[in-house]
Amino acid sequence: MSFRPPRLRLRRLAAAVALATTAATMTACGGDANAGSEDETVIKLVDPGNAGLLAYAKKTGVLDENLEAANARVEWGGSYGSFTATIDAVRSGDVTLLEGAISPAIGYLSTSNDLKIFAVADRTTDPKAPVGDGLVVPKDSSVTSIEQLVGKKVAVNKGGRGEYLLGLALDKAGIGHDEVEKVYLNPVQAAGAFQSGKVDAWWAIVRGYPTAVAAGAKTIVTNNDVEDNDLTILAARQELVEENPEALKIVTDTLAELQKEATADPEKFQNVFTDSGPTATSGDALQRDVEVERYSLPFRPVEEADLQKIQLVADYFLAHQFISKAVKSSDAAVQLGS
Repeated sequence: MSFRPPRLRLRRLAAAVALATTAATMTACGGDANAGSEDETVIKLVDPGNAGLLAYAKKTGVLDENLEAANARVEWGGSYGSFTATIDAVRSGDVTLLEGAISPAIGYLSTSNDLKIFAVADRTTDPKAPVGDGLVVPKDSSVTSIEQLVGKKVAVNKGGRGEYLLGLALDKAGIGHDEVEKVYLNPVQAAGAFQSGKVDAWWAIVRGYPTAVAAGAKTIVTNNDVEDNDLTILAARQELVEENPEALKIVTDTLAELQKEATADPEKFQNVFTDSGPTATSGDALQRDVEVERYSLPFRPVEEADLQKIQLVADYFLAHQFISKAVKSSDAAVQLGS
């Protein structure tokens, strides 16, 4: 069954007018009835691009419609390659809610306390699902195993999922973390360094991995080869959690419903705005994205078992000096409604 927003179409029009007339205001503004109330909550999200749940939500307006019940609306911002690349925007408040993983959130929370994980989604273990992340070397590299990377340069995102997975892979191979030279770069920078030969290997995450493989890179290890405790997460700035927790529940529920729809009909969540141009995908890349969406699991509010996983990741980061300050799961996450 298709997910249907509970609000009337007339309310959608009112929300659209409010968004247009208050775009320059960070929170909300008073004035006429169409402009929204003075205590309206604005949730600032990254631009979702042309595919995925948030892209579909942006096109249909479903988030704004559902968020009316909590006197909130969304404001779409800039585009970033990953959680790590979005950090500056999170610090400045230009982004107040984002998707990511436990690992980069721990890196952020070791230096800031203004972010809370409020929802999580398990990572699929279905063997038919596409591989998510991988350690890659150039197609002409002689390296065929992680052991051969000892003494070589490996690009990772500092305090993020790439560094976490590389650490786990080194542990499994019995290699000390200081036996490879980690080069700290965000995913966009790492892609350039990898292509130009400035690093010998790269633990590629997000879209970096399939893009590198499509260009001929060889995979040495993947996330499926190590046992990690990472989860996909939704996190919000502290002030948003305090101001309107009900809005965060609505975001969680809306995306969970959309994921159920995407699992049944993943093609609908690809090329959402356009099927041509630089943001569109086709061929093997499109088919991979379809399968990723098909096997993705829905978000749910943080539970006690999730706090334990968050703590395991945080403890690993501290033990291996990925971070210099301990992070407690009770500080990193919030159980909405508890």
